[in-house]
Amino acid sequence: MLRTALRNVLAHKARLLMTALAVLLGVAFVSGTLVFGDTVANAYRSASAESLRGVAVSVRTAAAGTAPEAAGDEAPAPGTAGSGDPRRTTALGTALARKIGQLPGVASVRPTVHGEATVAGKDGCPVSADSDRQHLATNYVPGKDGKDSRFPLKAGRGPAAADELALDARTAAKAGYRLGDTIRLALDGPVLTKKLVGVVSADDPRITAGGTLTLFDTRTAQQLFLQPGAFDELAVAARNGTDERALTEQVRALLPATGVQALSGADLAVEQSAQIARNTQSLTKTLLVFAGIALFVGAFLIANTFTMLIAQRSRDIALMRAVGASRRQVVRAVLIEAALLGLVASAAGFGLGLGIATALRPLLNTTGAGLPDGPLVITPAAPLASLAVGVVVTVLAAWLPSRKAAKIAPVTALNSVDQAPPARALRVRNVLGVLLTGAGVLVMLYVSTLRTSKESNLMCAMLGSALTLGGVIVLAPLLSRPLITLAGKVTTRLCGVSGKLAKENALRNPRRTAATASALMIGLALITGLTVGGHSAQRAMAEEATEGLTADYKVTNSTARGLDKDTAAKIARIPGVAAAAPVTSAGLDTQGKYAVLTGTDPTAFGKAARLDVRAGSLRDLGSGKIAVSDAFARRTGLAVGDTLDAELGNGAATGKPQRKTLAVVAVYAKTRAADDALGTLADVLPYADSHELENVLVKADPGKAAGLERKIRAALGDNPLLKVRSQEQLIQENNAPVTTVLNMLYGLLGMAVVIAVLGVVNTLAMSVFERTRELGMLRAIGLDRSGVKRMVRLESVVISLFGAVLGIATGTFLAWAGGGLTTTSMQEYEMVLPWGRLALFLALALAIGVLAAIWPARRAAGLNMLRAIQPR
Repeated sequence: MLRTALRNVLAHKARLLMTALAVLLGVAFVSGTLVFGDTVANAYRSASAESLRGVAVSVRTAAAGTAPEAAGDEAPAPGTAGSGDPRRTTALGTALARKIGQLPGVASVRPTVHGEATVAGKDGCPVSADSDRQHLATNYVPGKDGKDSRFPLKAGRGPAAADELALDARTAAKAGYRLGDTIRLALDGPVLTKKLVGVVSADDPRITAGGTLTLFDTRTAQQLFLQPGAFDELAVAARNGTDERALTEQVRALLPATGVQALSGADLAVEQSAQIARNTQSLTKTLLVFAGIALFVGAFLIANTFTMLIAQRSRDIALMRAVGASRRQVVRAVLIEAALLGLVASAAGFGLGLGIATALRPLLNTTGAGLPDGPLVITPAAPLASLAVGVVVTVLAAWLPSRKAAKIAPVTALNSVDQAPPARALRVRNVLGVLLTGAGVLVMLYVSTLRTSKESNLMCAMLGSALTLGGVIVLAPLLSRPLITLAGKVTTRLCGVSGKLAKENALRNPRRTAATASALMIGLALITGLTVGGHSAQRAMAEEATEGLTADYKVTNSTARGLDKDTAAKIARIPGVAAAAPVTSAGLDTQGKYAVLTGTDPTAFGKAARLDVRAGSLRDLGSGKIAVSDAFARRTGLAVGDTLDAELGNGAATGKPQRKTLAVVAVYAKTRAADDALGTLADVLPYADSHELENVLVKADPGKAAGLERKIRAALGDNPLLKVRSQEQLIQENNAPVTTVLNMLYGLLGMAVVIAVLGVVNTLAMSVFERTRELGMLRAIGLDRSGVKRMVRLESVVISLFGAVLGIATGTFLAWAGGGLTTTSMQEYEMVLPWGRLALFLALALAIGVLAAIWPARRAAGLNMLRAIQPR
């Protein structure tokens, strides 16, 4: 039976080509993901090891020792910049550094200051404008040779005076700065200017991901971020032969009781390795999910191929049974054939996966992943797992066809080459499909009533989606007849006999047609669901970002500090500005109900925002008088003319909340521009957390909005901390995360669609071989070559459109049912169908059908008529 399996593989290698490609692509995705995960983890470990090189003990303040949880961000390593707040009170002193340096076994102590500094480009905007990037700053610690080994110089020298700084090479190159240039930067307030005296190289992943690094001399860094003589961290190097653990305990004995911690180099390595594992595992698992989808789609192609091969080799199987082969031997032969195919395809797929692993890092870095450079790492587990997955999936997909082959009676097989599936088997399948689909739809209808995205609700949605998809797959043969019949009426009307034959061929074997279409359906269902959900979310986020605003620009600060009180007045004096409305907010508590009270200049706000007043008038706003939203009015029972005794502020700015009596003069429809209540700036600003403005809404004179951004920045001193955004930019910023995720998911799901296309090609090619005599007879009775091509092409288009219609309909339903889970976090969410994209998906299915039929159609048209009709 092994020789038989080998002979069959070699004899039908052309027919198995597409199946091998499907396995190859699926395994390539799996192997590429595994190798990529190992490579990234190794790169992070290498960067971590470099930062820990020579560090025996790290003494940190509590703030410096806190590790961020975002993917790609590690705890600040010894000697690197971390995220610190200016003027922190908890710090390490020079005296402590001196005491540690006097301990036996200590070779040196490197004192470090951490902070943040936003560097402005030559245009006044931040060099790294992305809010997700980190603007790191630290001190340059020169050794005896005048250089800092932690930050190797690429040009110039290290900063040594208060008016000097150094930048990392990426930042300097991006901004176009050269040695001697004057650099403008801001920490958490006014703009500073310093001279660029050095350019350094930095291997911190946060820098290579697009962040910036600014270096000051130690005294200047202390003045900017702490206080003279204070540090955030002390990196202790040990002499050769010193026990690291013992030295750590000696250092701990010198530390104050609270606010400071000492970690050994080994503990730091363990801590960072755990963080690296968490960061890389989540990404690897995500990619493996999509690799699994690709393999699942490929399983349809494999099962379809072996089903058709078995039908075409039924005479051979019958002869084997007649000369004594048992059913078990027949099953074994088919499974061995599948295993050999899976093994060869998986080996080739692993090779392709290495290319995918190499390309993934730069591809993901374009989306802001910030993955570090490093050599490709291939562990033994990656090739073994890839080969095992490929072989197991192929064998499992071929198992049902092998059992079908074993059940064929010799006489029946000798009398018929291609039998229709038994009616009873189809009935059982239809009943199972109805049950699965019904259960899935019921679960998703329940999900549509949920309004929070907690884990249990998400798991329920995933279960309902899986049941619905599985049910539609099982029901596909039943659904194929009405849908393909409907499509056949169109093809018959447009293309005559060729169109009618195409319809009949697609309906000849519903299971085969359904299996081919299901592969495409799965990919398009997932893509459609993501597209509908993503498009609806983007629309909701766009509405939230600009709801109630008529302003042309919104000015904010990129830090939590806020804007100076006179910011609006400065902007209002700019030629072309019609109004500049200052906005701040404070907490308001009345009747035990909390609200946000927005403070502004009512006159300017009326020009920069749009409020739908339901009762009263905003002109009556003044000292002690507020307007409330209709939602807040319903919660509290307030109406125009009522007064309320409220607590203002949360105590952060005033020490404790202050009580104030306010009168309600208007009620408006709630909007994000005005939150729950609206008052004057003079009434609200004293109770705001920072006593500063949150933003300024700028309305331009008619026709004057263009170029106003630059004038606003110039009027405010070109501070790089400022963010001046138009409504379009606000929408883009809000939608950017969703857009990035969608684009990445489209690329990952594209592999499943490619495999589905191979399935259509494979089914048509094998169908042409199966119908060789039939095609010869059609040619003999007058159907020309172009008619044969047209028939095969239309059959491909009908199958592709069938899969597309099922996929788009299923994906849209799942997106509608799951959309309610976002209601709590996205109140404006409402499903909006992107008709243009859905039409594009149908056009894509049409193109897939046409392209997939090119080779099978040429092969069918090229058959020799006389040879085709000869009995075999």
